[in-house]
This record gives sequence, structure tokens and C-alpha cells, in this order.
Amino acid sequence: MYLRELDAATREGRTTISSSTVARAFSITDAQVRRDLACLGQTGRPGVGYQSAELASRIRKALSLDRTWRLAIVGAGKIGTALMGYPRFAGGGFRVVVAFDDNEKLRGTTVAGVAVKPLTDLAEVIHSEQVELAVLAVPAEVAQDVAVRLVEAGVRGILNFAPTPLKVDVPVEVIDLSRSLEQLAFHVSSV
Repeated sequence: MYLRELDAATREGRTTISSSTVARAFSITDAQVRRDLACLGQTGRPGVGYQSAELASRIRKALSLDRTWRLAIVGAGKIGTALMGYPRFAGGGFRVVVAFDDNEKLRGTTVAGVAVKPLTDLAEVIHSEQVELAVLAVPAEVAQDVAVRLVEAGVRGILNFAPTPLKVDVPVEVIDLSRSLEQLAFHVSSV
């Protein structure tokens, strides 16, 4: 979240940003911002603030976003297709290099400049394209099998849109839109 705020400041031409400005953006205290950013070393100056571009660079390095991660999307349906054209991936250090789908109508097509390959080619293409991360946008009933195949092919992390937990030996981040909407409904109802 800090990185996004710093990138916005840089785009707006602000070369410095104060901890209080960052704090207001996230409804936290400036002391919390200073504590969080202290993990990166002494980068701010009292009365001046932080150099926006320099601090963004330090955060990128700490998050391993100072390089480009090669990404595959498995499932070229509505979610997968939307993600293939998502413009913030490229700016965030992620490059979608390939997509996979079992739908014969999708295989061999190109979506947002990304070739859609058959799942039968998964291991070979993951290796040849040096894919490190994968987005899983497949139905729940096949998600575990596909996740295992991805890991066996060399994928080091998975972003899971499938509504099911995965049991694999790599980090998995879960995107559960239904759960998020349920939490939002609860918060709105309890206000």
C-alpha cells in the first residue's frame, strides 16, 4: 500500500512525501508509518519527509519487485482473460508470458498479446518460458490437480482464484471474492 502511494506521489511530480501524508491515505498514525518504514533503514528526514522515488525503490527491493516476475495464467475464461489484459501487472513487476486452457475454442488464440496454450503443454511451456508464478482461474474441481502440475513444472508461487484451498509445497495467495463480499456486507450491516 505504501508503494502505491509513493508511486502516485512520483507520478504527480512530488519528490518528497511526509509520514503524515502517507498516514492520512491509510487512516493510520504517522508514527506507525515511520515504524514500518524504519525496517528499510533511515530514509526520512524530519521536516522534509522521504524521497518518494528512493523510498519506492527500497520497498520494491524489499518486496522482490525490483525485477520482472514471469507469470502464467491457467484458465482463460472471464477472470483469466481480464487478468491477461490487466495493465498494473507490467508496472508492478509482473509479465504474463503465457496462458493455458482446455477449451478448444480458446487454445491457439491470443488475448491481450498472450498466447493461450493447451493444458497438455503446461510442463514444457512453464519450463521453456521460465515461468515462476501462476494465477489459477479454473473451476474448484480441477484446481488441486492443476496446482500440483504447476508445482511439478517448476512454478514457485500461485495466486488462487479457485474457490477451494490448495495443498501444495509453494506459497499460495487466495483471492476469494465471495468471502470479501460477505465481509463487506457484514461491515455495512453492523454500522
